[in-house]
Amino acid sequence: MADSSFDIVSKVDRQEVDNALNQTAKELSQRFDFKGTGASIAWSGERIAFSAGSEERLKAALDVFKEKLIKRGISLKAIDAGEPQASGKEYKLTADLKQGIGQEDAKKLGKIIRDEGPKGVKAQIQGEELRVSSKSRDDLQEVIALLKGKDLDIALQFVNYR
Repeated sequence: MADSSFDIVSKVDRQEVDNALNQTAKELSQRFDFKGTGASIAWSGERIAFSAGSEERLKAALDVFKEKLIKRGISLKAIDAGEPQASGKEYKLTADLKQGIGQEDAKKLGKIIRDEGPKGVKAQIQGEELRVSSKSRDDLQEVIALLKGKDLDIALQFVNYR
């Protein structure tokens, strides 16, 4: 019988992030506590740019955005928000989307699987994803449960389960 396998990836659905951004922009324009603060959110290339009249309104706008992401099922580990910076009379902040599993993180995941996972499970690094294979589907389920239980600093998705 052939080995069963799945891939571990770290990808963000750009459309869901865009929907969350649009919902946030609408809420910033309508909410009373954001009136007259100049709070805004927009795409800036691959980054998300925030601006507001004060640092506290900027942080509040970021919180609204994070709330929308959570409602849409996107892990906050996939967003890397910088620090607020004063720019003239307003404050600006940029947030990056983290995508892909880097070599160091892939090696760390592979080590966790080898050390704590069931015997006979193999992990291979393939670009920005990790392929996990085993003869037993139950072992693969154990690996998924093991990785979900770990507090890792990257958002993981498990795809192509065969």
